[in-house]
Amino acid sequence: MLNYITWNVSPEIFSFGPVHLRWYGLLWALAILSAFWVVTKIFKYEKRPENWSDKMFLYGAISLIIGARLGHCLFYGADGDFFYFYKHPFEMLKIWEGGLASHGGAIGLLIGMWFYTKHVTHKSYLYVMDRLVIGVAIGGALIRLGNLMNSEIYGGTTTLPWGFIFVRDGQTEPKHPTQIYEILYCLMTFAITWIMYWKAKVYRRKGLIFGVFLICIFGIRFLLEFIKNLQEPFEANMPLNMGQLLSLPLIIWGIFLIIKALKNPAKLEDFEKNIS
Repeated sequence: MLNYITWNVSPEIFSFGPVHLRWYGLLWALAILSAFWVVTKIFKYEKRPENWSDKMFLYGAISLIIGARLGHCLFYGADGDFFYFYKHPFEMLKIWEGGLASHGGAIGLLIGMWFYTKHVTHKSYLYVMDRLVIGVAIGGALIRLGNLMNSEIYGGTTTLPWGFIFVRDGQTEPKHPTQIYEILYCLMTFAITWIMYWKAKVYRRKGLIFGVFLICIFGIRFLLEFIKNLQEPFEANMPLNMGQLLSLPLIIWGIFLIIKALKNPAKLEDFEKNIS
């Protein structure tokens, strides 16, 4: 049995002249489309207006990408300089140079969905989030697969047999493949929230699916940060790194939503009256 896995996969799928197609970009696109597919399936089941799905895709994709880029720039900086993008704000526009943060994407998506509920569905914010996060969970797994293909955001040195040597990032010792760990907890969260909606009909308690999603995604993310390498040098002297600090408010919000949802009685949704 191997003591480690040598990972030397090219981040590019192919290139043709100045055109370069990378796994990371493709998997980001698939993540957005997969979330869109899940929500479309739910809205069709609930017999919601057809334009709800299309407009969610528009609001969601734009807010997710803008948030992910701004999150990287404002929370992590560049080349070890936390204030780089504060001093050079127009550099934030160069999204093609890379740099997207999952917490920034989450914040952007939360804001985008607030506008979406106000201008499109006119239903409660929690109604929308209880459905959207089911798709977001599977999308998160695809984005972490993109990180693996980029040989980035991995953990510290390990002696476990599934340790990865990320050759393209200049590593010579096996590291924790935390991208795979995150893929697994995203898939687990997808399975849990999918069952909660389709089998247990937990959507009758508004905010419960959303709360469980926040705990599963950001609670496990918080713990994994203890074995991940720091993303920026400025985090070295921090008791908790940036990823953990950004996860804490979302974990607390998740706990609050779960407690509130369980204290209130379950209520039939309006669409259930029309389903035979």
